[in-house]
Amino acid sequence: MEPPSKPRRLRCSVQNYDWGILGAGSTVARLYSKNSASEIVPDKPYAELWMGTHPSGPSFIAEEAEPPKPLKGLVSENPGLLGEKVAERWGIDLPFLFKVLSVAKALSIQAHPDKELAKVLHETRPEVYKDSNHKPEMAVAITEFEALCGFVGVEELKTVLNSVPEFVELIGHEDANKFLHVNEDDGDDKTKTILQKIFTKLMSASKDEYSVLVSKMKARLDAENKVRTLTEKEQLALRLEKMYPSDIGVLSSFFFNYVKLKPGEALYLGANEPHAYLSVTPATNDFNEACKCNLPHKTKQWRRSEKQLPDSLLHVE
Repeated sequence: MEPPSKPRRLRCSVQNYDWGILGAGSTVARLYSKNSASEIVPDKPYAELWMGTHPSGPSFIAEEAEPPKPLKGLVSENPGLLGEKVAERWGIDLPFLFKVLSVAKALSIQAHPDKELAKVLHETRPEVYKDSNHKPEMAVAITEFEALCGFVGVEELKTVLNSVPEFVELIGHEDANKFLHVNEDDGDDKTKTILQKIFTKLMSASKDEYSVLVSKMKARLDAENKVRTLTEKEQLALRLEKMYPSDIGVLSSFFFNYVKLKPGEALYLGANEPHAYLSVTPATNDFNEACKCNLPHKTKQWRRSEKQLPDSLLHVE
């Protein structure tokens, strides 16, 4: 069948995750309302507008008679819409999921699996991981946007170990000292081994352990804020603690690069790259599951994240 000769209007899907902006204050809510003629519910969070063929939120052809035709069906019947090279590589389906996000509070720190791990996860837990795709992402800021992205370099992590005593208390002085004495001559393998051990200790700590230390850190920073200007990372930690009190993600935020984008700037995130959106419009591969580490309260899956560490630590400076 030949591709349609004109653009087709889509009826898109919305996701109401609890981190979304409430009511008409959400760009997602306003876009979805115009797209679907739905009324905006004032006290409901509108987090993501989805445009694509993902089964958890598929788009439909708006002008079709009831029941409307799914976009996936249109693409299947008209593979020419994708272009020959795309169809040859990805099959007869849209190979990406486009989203608009309205973020009221930080999303979870997460690392999406690469193709190999995604396949294993889908085979072992298909009820959770609904397909075998990996998920590289590109996020484009439409307002000022903040994110945590990738592990910090060696020297910055040494600064963290010297300035955040609660972090050292949690991982232990022995491992902290080992990392503080890492140098360029030690090579990447040794550095990655120590980093992996530190991060695993951090993410496998019990709630009793980390909740006390997050509270201790908050009290210390509140006191120090009266006599000195806190660093950006310290200010961020206090903001995250207000959103998610006593959460391990507050401490783990020191482990990641803190980036700020202006409207129009973009951020690319490869598979296995740990990240958290803090306030974005990403175009992603069609795979909505992630190996989440915790910032909003989620089921801990740190063992799965640990498996992803070796590749994602390759870029450590």
